[in-house]
Amino acid sequence: MKAKELALKELLTISPTDSLVRFMQRRVLIFDALALGLLRKEIIETLGQHGARKILTRFGYAHGWRTAEMLHKEFPEIVAEGFGGEHLHRLFGLVNTIDIKISDGEGDLPIIESTIVNSYEAEQHLDLIGESETGVCWTLVGFASGYESYRTGREVYFIEDSCCASGSKTCHVVGRFKENWDEKLTPHLPYFEIADSNQILVKLTEDFQKLEEKFARKKQQLAFINGDIEPTPGFVVRSSSMLKLMDMARRVAKVDSSILVTGDSGVGKEYVSRYVHLCSKRKHKPFITVNCGALSETLLESELFGHVKGAFTGADRARAGLFEEAEGGTLFLDEIGETSLNMQVKLLRAIQEREVKRVGENLSRPFDVRIIAATNRNLEQEVEVGHFRLDLLYRIKVIELDIPSLSHRGEDILPLANKFLYKFCEQMDRTITGLSRATVQKLMNYAWPGNVRELQNAMERAVALCQGEWIEPIDLPYEVSTASVAVKFKDQIQPMKDVERDYILSAIELCDNDKHKAAEALQIGIATLYRKVHEYNAPAES
Repeated sequence: MKAKELALKELLTISPTDSLVRFMQRRVLIFDALALGLLRKEIIETLGQHGARKILTRFGYAHGWRTAEMLHKEFPEIVAEGFGGEHLHRLFGLVNTIDIKISDGEGDLPIIESTIVNSYEAEQHLDLIGESETGVCWTLVGFASGYESYRTGREVYFIEDSCCASGSKTCHVVGRFKENWDEKLTPHLPYFEIADSNQILVKLTEDFQKLEEKFARKKQQLAFINGDIEPTPGFVVRSSSMLKLMDMARRVAKVDSSILVTGDSGVGKEYVSRYVHLCSKRKHKPFITVNCGALSETLLESELFGHVKGAFTGADRARAGLFEEAEGGTLFLDEIGETSLNMQVKLLRAIQEREVKRVGENLSRPFDVRIIAATNRNLEQEVEVGHFRLDLLYRIKVIELDIPSLSHRGEDILPLANKFLYKFCEQMDRTITGLSRATVQKLMNYAWPGNVRELQNAMERAVALCQGEWIEPIDLPYEVSTASVAVKFKDQIQPMKDVERDYILSAIELCDNDKHKAAEALQIGIATLYRKVHEYNAPAES
């Protein structure tokens, strides 16, 4: 029998009695690609890319070795020929090989060289993690290495030298006997480490036990968070103002119009800008950031537009600017309000003409980049006093996303605090149950002038200093731990009954209209709260 004569329906059976699925009489499990992609993302976030690659490469190696071993018992003639592993990849739905070259592997030619498309690993990595600088088909490379090592009885290693996840049109792998590889194999060997399948399975078991322990800690730490706090993937959003903003961000991401992101310092302007990029058709291309206020005018011009060799002292080689590096993607101009008028003229020309000239060069270089600018200044006022050009403002403010300060979206404070608590527990390897009731009250009382960034720093400090099972007020920064409820007057001093009404109604809103929770937080009886609400002519909800 030839490998190409194998059909999945002949190898895959489903028992009518116990509903088990078997491949060549051995039980198998069927997962959808997204589930494996999410597992991959979780492993990378937990162990880092290096650790994840080691686990997935070894897993692939063990899978390939085991498959060849099973196939050898049932169809030894298929294992003997070189096309078996490639055909199984197709049967499993892992990839599609469009070109394969096979030799005996003893000369300069590799034992196998193949070009593949539709790699599920590259597809899921791009969708869930984004573009990579190196190849990401780790289990596929491991599978090929394990399969061919069993088939030939010698150590065979595959290297992926181009990958769709790193910008190539196709993925390309090369396999050679270990002794026929040159120094190119050296940086890849740690990801295989061991060639014996039994050793690999033992090592995999140890690695996954460590991973399981981390997941268990994660589950415990997430137990104190009620409900779905991330209706917008990657963001903690509960407040209506932020939900509206993120909905608008998703919609404007579909077009290429320039966006101006505004808001106080620390509200998360760069995070929102990244979200726009990830929701756009440019998500697989670069997202490049530059802080316009952190560089002098000369350095900023060189950074954005690039320069030729000898353009100025220290320019010992030509360099492309960020407009060119961001080709096809998004360029995020942070603190654009800090740029000089002279620099604003150059930015206006580049954005208007969609081309740049490197410093010291007359050649115009076109670019295809989406511009997102951000500022914590009121640019309209800056225009009035002559500090910002009106024509540039029109160019960058086709659409404005104005992010509210944290003090105006109190519903987001606790979910954000819990998210940061989990994050820093993971980083510091701490086991903390959650926020004490007193701590919750302090977090809600504080005005957070530094916005989300200040809240993040406060939670990092709290996790580092916490000595018990719960975060207590003493673990918070002094200004937060001593915060009391601040009543803000409107245009004039209000009567006491109006202050009480505004305070109680605000408390109910902060508790998501849960009046029992609001009464408990206000330390009054539920009957008293209902009576007050009735007096304010507000509908009483249970």
